[in-house]
Amino acid sequence: VQLQASGGGLVQAGGSLRLSCAASGHTFGSYTMGWFRQAPGKERDFVAAIRSSYHTYYTNSVKGRFTISRDNMKNTVTLQMNSLKPEDTAVYYCAAKRSGILSSITWDYDYWGQGTQVTVSS
Repeated sequence: VQLQASGGGLVQAGGSLRLSCAASGHTFGSYTMGWFRQAPGKERDFVAAIRSSYHTYYTNSVKGRFTISRDNMKNTVTLQMNSLKPEDTAVYYCAAKRSGILSSITWDYDYWGQGTQVTVSS
């Protein structure tokens, strides 16, 4: 599986961005998909995940602001980010895991995209 993330950019606090991740491969629909982010000098942290059943899971800091969704016909997963804060600034990565179990742990994921920069100015 190859993953290609896009949609990052510069936005003011309170604004919105929509990240997309396009996946190759015929088994996308069976994968659990996740978004992670990594700020400079920090570890890569979990943001959100979605199962093939469309069950979702979010880290507490983005609940109510971010929405993860998927389109199995188009092999894409999307992260809609609203009410952005400066602390959301990071490189955002999409990831895929073969097991259907939702996970916030980076090493549970088998495939990673290249990352897209999100910068939120105050």
